[in-house]
Amino acid sequence: MWKTQRSTVKGYFLAGGQMVWWPVGASLFASNVGSGHFIGLAGSGAASGIAATAYEWNGMFSVLVLAWLFLPIYIASGVTTMPEYLRRRFGGKRIQIFLAVLYLFIYIFTKISVDMYAGALFIQQALHWDLYIAVAGLLAITAVYTVSGGLAAVIYTDALQTLIMLVGAVSLMAFSFIEVGGLEGLQAKYFDAIPSIRKENTSCGLPRKDAFHIFRDPVNSDLPWPGVLVGMTIPSLWYWCTDQVIVQRSLAAKNLSHAKGGSLMTSYLKILPLFMMVMPGMISRVLFPDLVACADPDICQKICGNPSGCSDIAYPKLVLELLPVGLRGLMMSVMIAALMSSLTSIFNSSSTIFTMDLWKHFRPRCSEWELMIVGRVFVLLLTVVSILWIPLVQAGQGGQLFIYIQSISSYLQPPVAMVFILGCFWKRANEKGAFWGLVVGLLLGVVRLVLDFIYPEPRCGEPDGRPAVVKYMHYLYFSMVLAAISTLTVLVVSLATEPPGPEMVRRGNIFTLRKGKPSAGSTSPLEQFCARLTVFSRYAGKGGAGGVQSSHSSTSSCFKTGLTLNSEIPRREMCDQSRAHV
Repeated sequence: MWKTQRSTVKGYFLAGGQMVWWPVGASLFASNVGSGHFIGLAGSGAASGIAATAYEWNGMFSVLVLAWLFLPIYIASGVTTMPEYLRRRFGGKRIQIFLAVLYLFIYIFTKISVDMYAGALFIQQALHWDLYIAVAGLLAITAVYTVSGGLAAVIYTDALQTLIMLVGAVSLMAFSFIEVGGLEGLQAKYFDAIPSIRKENTSCGLPRKDAFHIFRDPVNSDLPWPGVLVGMTIPSLWYWCTDQVIVQRSLAAKNLSHAKGGSLMTSYLKILPLFMMVMPGMISRVLFPDLVACADPDICQKICGNPSGCSDIAYPKLVLELLPVGLRGLMMSVMIAALMSSLTSIFNSSSTIFTMDLWKHFRPRCSEWELMIVGRVFVLLLTVVSILWIPLVQAGQGGQLFIYIQSISSYLQPPVAMVFILGCFWKRANEKGAFWGLVVGLLLGVVRLVLDFIYPEPRCGEPDGRPAVVKYMHYLYFSMVLAAISTLTVLVVSLATEPPGPEMVRRGNIFTLRKGKPSAGSTSPLEQFCARLTVFSRYAGKGGAGGVQSSHSSTSSCFKTGLTLNSEIPRREMCDQSRAHV
């Protein structure tokens, strides 16, 4: 941890680019699977079955897309943050500032708040502590080692916490399946898990008939299969391929091979939430139907303080009622580890965005020491804002925490995802098209978000008086529409205005990295530079043995240097430096 040079900006924010594959993979998984996953996925499993697993299995492929397609572009661009990439790709600063502010709002009001509330819910159920004292203590501890250690401390801590999470969650999974009689017992008993008090002549409190299906009816289900295949993929690509929290861990890898290895490890680990979180939530409903599956608003209010339903207490209830005393402590550690892991990742990435994208914009000549101090202070400010936000999270939390997270994501993330995709894979996309694609898409997303808050989903048995766009358009379908509108806006505006200059495209688009001869004023791909190096070295050696040996040595040095992740020296300069020593 000390070798990552915390006294430099790169060492603090990117761990010096020296992380090997296994802590990178563990940190990716731990950053993704916070306390919101344990509470939210188990709650969705208790309420509607295994369909929520689709989010996890979708992420299995998206994290591989990051390593194989997006990461080489980010490396070639030499960026530290995602808003910085858009500035280098499109030019100007309005997109970078716009996106930096948007990311900070997303982190504060969705990620941090959701994880805090989920962790606090578990602690409150387990220990009956005051909600704010428990969360304040956890946030204080989390902020201290995030501020003191930078990304290296976060990644190494994530690796340890991933091990704790896996051991604790697998232990609870084993106890749960033993108690219910295995998978066959769960399939037989889940449909009988009905609360004793519910409204007559309604479906309130009844398990879904398609509870053991992932691909469900495209019109009348809670997760329609076209939305799962397409609408779910768009926010997933945003999260795994453009979210600062995730990409920053991959950029900290030692080289591209280690980054790919970390992504593969995370992809395999994403298989586990079905068995460690979703199915235990379903088992909790089988064992405690009157509590977890309560259908009467007054009873639910007494049980968990939420008249919309108590499915989110499925996982804490299972821990408290099923495990022996020693293992309860282990699972308590698991939940605290999940909460702290997720928060450390968000704190570090948020401070990186604020420091590198906003502070440096207003103080371009600031020193590295000033940047690190500002990053640390911003983490403390995030802690204070997060604590102040707790009452609003507690008041606004719906019946299923995980569905709340995904619906918000479907309203805010598709425009950003499409701008990144077009920037990386379409050379003609320019700054005006990207900016207006973001503005139009986010305006529509915010309108739908506000409508959802104004017209919340009615409780079971109540009439549905919501507007048609809210009532009939599933949030995954809205994600598809939003992505299409944003893409069309970028295409039309980009084609109607001047194309980007070659200096904007040369290191920010996948096609300029892999093929084609460089145009005038542009930079050729790494392979072409190293090929030129070989020819130059041979001429320098006058065709002799020494020249051949020198060419091989210089070419090897060029490739070795050029493939190092997160280098602060552009790749052409790397090869030029190697060439200069021939």
